[in-house]
Amino acid sequence: MAGHSKWKNIQHRKGRQDAKRGKVFTKVTKEIILAAKGGGDPDMNARLRAAIDAAKAVNLPKDKIDTAIKKGTGELASEALEEITYEGYAPGGVAILVEAVTDNKNRTVAEVRHILSKNGGSMGAAGCVAWMFDKKGVFSFDKEKYSEDQLLEVGIEAGIEDVLDDDDSWQVQCAVEDFQTARAAFEAAGIQFLSAELNRIPQNTVAVDVETGRKVLRLYDALDDNDDVQNVYANFELPPELLAEM
Repeated sequence: MAGHSKWKNIQHRKGRQDAKRGKVFTKVTKEIILAAKGGGDPDMNARLRAAIDAAKAVNLPKDKIDTAIKKGTGELASEALEEITYEGYAPGGVAILVEAVTDNKNRTVAEVRHILSKNGGSMGAAGCVAWMFDKKGVFSFDKEKYSEDQLLEVGIEAGIEDVLDDDDSWQVQCAVEDFQTARAAFEAAGIQFLSAELNRIPQNTVAVDVETGRKVLRLYDALDDNDDVQNVYANFELPPELLAEM
């Protein structure tokens, strides 16, 4: 059942850069506010549970988490935020999906289009690449602590779909609707995850050479650096030479 995950490098790169820029608190706070619009109880709201987990992972203070939840549920006043997804292409025909949160759609779309164009990409029509990605619940586990069999034994009855080899960790995927059940099953078994989140996983990947890979990474970083951008997803597979640099 274990395949190989090609996305750890991008996720870790993103995490390091968010921390370096000091923007991670803003991003996780926005996600909590938006997630809480679907209900303030994390036990009944998978997106909120994942958002809280992400906030705790970067040490966002509890009072700020609570405040963000109240803003999302309407108990406290909050700026009007809107979620928008942009689709397009990076160099090499790589599909790229950008999730943004903004209080000004015109500003954000202009900035995203400019970043794409400046870095050899292009904006696409709605629906042009979204179908290439599946929304999944994604858990990460320490390989030194747990075996694939241990994770399967607990997770298979809870709806997990796959266990992927992520070098020094296991990546476990499940349908979004099974996220809460799988999370509870692992916790009940005393199995601790490194992370638990909702992600968009590409159905297939595009292998790129070193030169193209560098161009795609520059575009990825430029988009991720934008204040309104929450998440960037792409379906490329980096060559070993670039992976070694990350």
